[in-house]
Amino acid sequence: MPVGLHAFGTYLPKTRLQREAMASAYTWFNPALRNLSQGERSVANWDEDAVTMAVEAARNALGTQPREAINSVYLASTSLPFQDRQNAGIVREALNIGADTQTVDITGSQRAGTSALITALQIAENNAHKLLVVAGEKRQTKAGSPLELTSGDAGAAFLVDNGEGIARLLAHATKSVDFVDHYRGQNQPFDYVWEERWVRDEGHLEIVPSAVNKALDLAELRPEEINHFCFPAPAARVASLLAKRLGLPADSIRANLQGSCGEAGTAHPLLMLAHALEDSKVGDIILVVGFGQGCDALLFQVTDNSAISRPNTTVNDFLRYGRSDSNYHRYLAINK
Repeated sequence: MPVGLHAFGTYLPKTRLQREAMASAYTWFNPALRNLSQGERSVANWDEDAVTMAVEAARNALGTQPREAINSVYLASTSLPFQDRQNAGIVREALNIGADTQTVDITGSQRAGTSALITALQIAENNAHKLLVVAGEKRQTKAGSPLELTSGDAGAAFLVDNGEGIARLLAHATKSVDFVDHYRGQNQPFDYVWEERWVRDEGHLEIVPSAVNKALDLAELRPEEINHFCFPAPAARVASLLAKRLGLPADSIRANLQGSCGEAGTAHPLLMLAHALEDSKVGDIILVVGFGQGCDALLFQVTDNSAISRPNTTVNDFLRYGRSDSNYHRYLAINK
């Protein structure tokens, strides 16, 4: 029996901090930050976190759909507000989903979002289960670091069930590698990030192709048949290099949204997948990749049901109605 995505939604906070304001505060000691000063990043307010953004994305996805049939809620994030309290349980309560629903936090890697989606698809394929996958990210970043400029806050949600839905799963593949492109230790507030070129050459370009090629083989697809390639890396050039190495069409590379909201950690591949679904047409094939201590690759084909469960607010709507903010000190007061 086919399995697919039956609803989707996203959430971006309204405030968009201008990177120029951030870079100008630090270029006196690190002039290289000027290279990251273009565009803006989404900023969660003082009363928002990974859980609240995941809830908003889920509300956007579900709309007025009945929720009593949802069997499981999976929440993916590396910035969960509680270490010893189930965050997915809070999401369930906020969405008024029944108490007999399974709730699971999935964390520990930047590909937790795609891993949660794969897990849900596998369960739905083998059982008559309807699963809600949500992701939210509000990463703490060190002031004056490149990650502070390139990150962004966001949420995304997908409803997974038997049947083709909006987009049916064609294949998925995973490659698990303890490649440490960055890490955050116990009781450490900020990520330690390795050198960008090493991550690109030894991580992205070495690990991603094997997972993608395996997924393509399982789906019996040629690389040139891909219409949308979603790769969540801040540097657009990485996706271009990967597309060339894999033989994907150059026009399949999706905008990484770096200039308009920043990179939203575990939620970002799901955000890009939602954006691709909004822009797709029937028959389009979407490749979405999650990277972090390995790689997840998922292939979907858009069905003729794609007009049924569109979100109330699209990614483009969120990007269009953002509020520009140049007060970097306000951002520091909320986030540091």
